[in-house]
Amino acid sequence: MSRLRALVLQHEQPTPGGYVNQWLEDRGADQDIFRIDIDGREVDAREYDLIVSLGSEFAAFDDLPWIKREEVILRQALDADVPILGVCFGGQLLAKVAGGSAFRSDKSEIGWLPVRTRDESLVPHGPWFQWHFDSFTLPDGAKLIADSDVGPQAYTIGRSLGTQFHPEVTPDIMESWVRAYSHELEQDGVDPQGLLDETYQRAAETRKAAWRLFDSFLKRVAGHTKEAVGGG
Repeated sequence: MSRLRALVLQHEQPTPGGYVNQWLEDRGADQDIFRIDIDGREVDAREYDLIVSLGSEFAAFDDLPWIKREEVILRQALDADVPILGVCFGGQLLAKVAGGSAFRSDKSEIGWLPVRTRDESLVPHGPWFQWHFDSFTLPDGAKLIADSDVGPQAYTIGRSLGTQFHPEVTPDIMESWVRAYSHELEQDGVDPQGLLDETYQRAAETRKAAWRLFDSFLKRVAGHTKEAVGGG
């Protein structure tokens, strides 16, 4: 049986795929990790079985060349019915490309926070890690799966899933974020050490929740079976 081929769109050094990369490896997938912010090569979404768009320090509405290039890739994937998993920035950009809008939110969310889920078997209530200052509107045809007082937290559109929260976050990623973006924590009155401590305390349960989310997405939304990517 052929292995699933995944294109993982990474937008800067401190925001790797974390649990997404580990899960894809566990499932036997081939991963093409594409630093689209610094790599100018052309990619064809139709050559992949899955597209993953990760988080970013930038906003989906920013006017940057690599964001415009990524919009083309996501549009091509949607048109070709290639499943997309969009995480935070990726979830916002997916919504924007599909016809929704992305914008600066009136309120930020930073920390381990629960979501109101309409489908616990697809998106558990968490808590999930949040670190965002922006939000988005759902495109036509999207189904809201989870939300919070700030806005949408998870949705499906066709074979794709977008999340506002970060299911990919590992303790190592949190360490790098606290170092790289400590000014954002200070502005929001968030204690960096407390955030790190909670991340380590929650590591085992959040990894399990992430695998459950990714597996449910792959089978129920994207329509791939775990067997097709070598998992069990």
